[in-house]
Formats: sequence, structure tokens, C-alpha cells
Amino acid sequence: MFAAERRQLILEMVRANGAVSLRELARVVQTSEVTVRRDVRALEAEGLLDRRHGGAVLPGGFTRESGFPQKSHLAAAEKTAIADVAASLVEEGEAIVVGAGTTTQELARRLARVPGLTVVTNSLLVAQALAHANRVEVVMTGGTLRGSNYALVGSGAEQSLQGLRVSRAFLSGSGLTAERGLSTSNMLSASVDRALVQAAAEVVVLADHTKLGSDTMFQTVPTDVITRLVTDEPPAHDERAATELQALADQGVQIAVAGTGAGSGPAGGDQLPPGARPRRDVPLPGQRGRMVAGQFRGPGAGFPAE
Repeated sequence: MFAAERRQLILEMVRANGAVSLRELARVVQTSEVTVRRDVRALEAEGLLDRRHGGAVLPGGFTRESGFPQKSHLAAAEKTAIADVAASLVEEGEAIVVGAGTTTQELARRLARVPGLTVVTNSLLVAQALAHANRVEVVMTGGTLRGSNYALVGSGAEQSLQGLRVSRAFLSGSGLTAERGLSTSNMLSASVDRALVQAAAEVVVLADHTKLGSDTMFQTVPTDVITRLVTDEPPAHDERAATELQALADQGVQIAVAGTGAGSGPAGGDQLPPGARPRRDVPLPGQRGRMVAGQFRGPGAGFPAE
């Protein structure tokens, strides 16, 4: 892996998690801690992160989150493809909840075309994206505005979701592991996300490959509650993400993988939405699931017997 590729991956990991140890960075980029330390110093010189003893953090310290504008530019093509696939799951006349985040904001832009839809959200940006949709009803939670991600949080938001029941919840977060599920770095956001999950019959997690294998402070959705994951294809060198996908599939999570490059249409005549390409078969450990029509599904996901 070239230095520029290593440093980009290091930067994505730190932005996704807030803080990452040198040991973990070295494991993911498959090089020595000495080399990673040099990369971290170079990124610090550019003002992109700060060094701490044994690791790297976001500029300003561990508790500082990346601002929404910075997050929106990170893995932008991947988020667009993920949003395209996620939007194809939504049916006319459905009632859903959509959480806050840059990927869910992309999803909301596509939901404006779904007639008869009701969207419950705590995100000002999701609501804004749907404000002029003629046949979409938007229901906002109450709560206190959290300016860093334009989301309503706190007891007001949670109480407004009590007694609500919808078909699906679409959520994103800061990290996703098979062991712990979806997590985020903010306690208030985590509490509202849990309330959104409790209101839904199914839970769809939207997470690009930089989140796979990352575990942050506050759990929002345990793995056994996640119905489906929509993600993008990890780079060939990212073994951690590929392994995490297999582990999630082994636990029964249905996985849809959207690509960002050119390719042939989905197999079997199934159609993906515009802009989303089916993922090519990627060798995952164990081969306990298989890819079909752009989706990798684990055991028990409804395939006919062969």
C-alpha cells in the first residue's frame, strides 16, 4: 500500500472513531507501528489530526466530533450509492423513521419521490430534504437541538417516540461490529437512536466500509436487532471490513452492498436503483453466504435449497 493510501485510510478511521490506537491503525493498514507513527506525524503537520500517546485523535482532542460539513464530504460517493440501494427498500404508502446523519440525509433526498410516505425523524436536515415533497408527510420529534449534526436529542425527542409503530427504521452511526452492533460517540444521540429502533418492526443500518469493525462508546443497535445492513464494497486491502461483513452475515444480518463503479446489471433480472451497482463476489472467510443481485446474504436468509 502506498503512503498516500495508508494516510487516507488512517484519516478515515480517526474521523469515524474520534481516536484510534497506533496498534489498531497498524493492524488495519498492515504495516509496522513505526511506519504508522510517521504517517500520523505527517497528517498532524497538515492539521488533519492530533497525536496522543499511543494513538491519534481528531484535531482538538478525543471529545471533539467532526463537523457535519466534514462528514458529508467523507466517502461521499459511497454514501450516495448506499442511499440509492436503501431507497429501493421503501414502498409507497409506508411509514418509516429516519435517524440523523450524512448518509440518512442522502437517503432522504431520494425518498422525496416516494408517494404516500410518512417519515418520522429527529434530523433537521432529513426534514429539510423532504420539505417540498408533495406527497410525503414529515413528522418531527421534539427535543433539544444538537448543533454538530442538526439533530433533536434529549428526553423531549425520546418521549415523542413513545407509542409509535412504523415498518422500518433507517439509521447510521460511528461504528459497526458483529460483536456489539451499531454504536456512536455521543450519549444523547445514542439514546434517541434506541428510541427510533424501538418504534420500528425492522431496522436497516446504513454504514460505509470505514465504519465496519469500528467500535465507539455508546451502543445504539445490538447486532441481533439489525435486520439489514446497506454498505459499500470495502477496498481489497481492507480485510477487517470483509471479515466483519462475514461475521454479520453469520449472525443473520441481511447485507446489501452497493458499488460506486461501472459494471453490468444485477443478476437474475433484478433491478437496483439508478447509480447503484451490484457488488462483485468478494471472497469472504467461510463462504457461508453468497452474493445475489447485489446482495450478500448469510445463512437462513431465504434462499431455496440447492
